[in-house]
Amino acid sequence: MSHISENLIQVEEKIKKACERAGRKREEVTLIAVSKTKPVSDIREAMDCGITVFGENKVQELRTKTAEITEKLSWHMIGHLQNNKVKYLPGMVDMIHSVDNMKLALEIEKQYAAKGLRADILCEVNMAGEESKFGLSPEDAIAFIDSIKDLEHIRIRGLMTIAPYTDDPESNRKYFRGLRELMNKANESLELKEAMDTLSMGMTGDYEVAIEEGASFVRVGTGIFGERNYAV
Repeated sequence: MSHISENLIQVEEKIKKACERAGRKREEVTLIAVSKTKPVSDIREAMDCGITVFGENKVQELRTKTAEITEKLSWHMIGHLQNNKVKYLPGMVDMIHSVDNMKLALEIEKQYAAKGLRADILCEVNMAGEESKFGLSPEDAIAFIDSIKDLEHIRIRGLMTIAPYTDDPESNRKYFRGLRELMNKANESLELKEAMDTLSMGMTGDYEVAIEEGASFVRVGTGIFGERNYAV
């Protein structure tokens, strides 16, 4: 058994237990295998274990991998997105997790309108206020959602956050709970065409706590594929 399949068994067990603790059904949580910097052979190993949802941080890497892997998978753009790369995404990804400014939202609207498609997006919120991270401040998030909610080719599915890197997952609980509360508040205070129902939160170090706080998507890379080599 490969290390990837062994890791996936462990991750699956932890997801199940976290769902049980939270009184949630396992199918309420989708595991995104974050395959950034990892070779296609690793992705294929994960596919052999039944994984069908993958997350990438860079559009160029996404294009290269989707050209080589022609099987029907669900690809998610989870990294910071530059405006000039949006044109490659329609028809390639099922969701964009990192929308945090009007210029980007308008570019997504334009590129998806040109293809007659609708983009499922998440608004990225920097819950911890870390200067090194992208994302809206929690204070600005609702006004931003309000400003883009009428764009015809965008469907705002929910919110995403990247919590601080920590050895103590419990310390991130407040950020995950805050994101859930923020989504509920936006749903109550805004007249959205469709209520938001999706929270993308939790990574290798803290996804169990995120599930307990209502995560719909957890983004696990190192916990599945092992440490990344950024020098490649």
